Amino acid sequence: MNVDNELRAAYDVRCWHSFVQEVEHDGGKPRDALVKAAVAVVIRNPFAGSYTEDLSRLIAPSAALGKALGARASALLGGRPVHSYGKGGIAGTAGEQEHVVACVTTVFGDALRAAVGGGLAWISSASKVGVAGTAIDIPLAHKDELYIRSHYDAISIAVPDGPRPDELLICVGVASGGRVHARVGGKTIDDLAK
Repeated sequence: MNVDNELRAAYDVRCWHSFVQEVEHDGGKPRDALVKAAVAVVIRNPFAGSYTEDLSRLIAPSAALGKALGARASALLGGRPVHSYGKGGIAGTAGEQEHVVACVTTVFGDALRAAVGGGLAWISSASKVGVAGTAIDIPLAHKDELYIRSHYDAISIAVPDGPRPDELLICVGVASGGRVHARVGGKTIDDLAK
């Protein structure tokens, strides 16, 4: 079963949204572009409008979400390797923040790591409740070491028609490197080799 079919077997998918940002400079000398990408999927929330103690219906199949979002986001980097990643989502107003968190736990995270070519670091995340069109900043950090300061970043996305009250918007972000003019010190990529 391919990744998208596996996802559709577990969740009621309404739509996908993809975002790409290429940064050549931020006021300094132009350099090779930093490419940041985010992909969001909007799914029906089976728990909208009611409180349910057991959220395993969202958690158990979430590897399919991690695989599909990771594969799509990585592809948007145009062949560049993934250096950093992040995850998150927005619950529509009939849902709870915990419904998003259920979708992006360890099951999701392990699949996301595999889809982007590996990763040793904890995956930064953001989640909230909002109306259609609410923006979310997906935090980014280096995929192998959380404390690589040059890779602390974010990509902002908003989906005009989602999430609707009974939906969840689940998203990931990836980047091909650190900030284009990072120069405030701290642990660097070169420190990873030591």
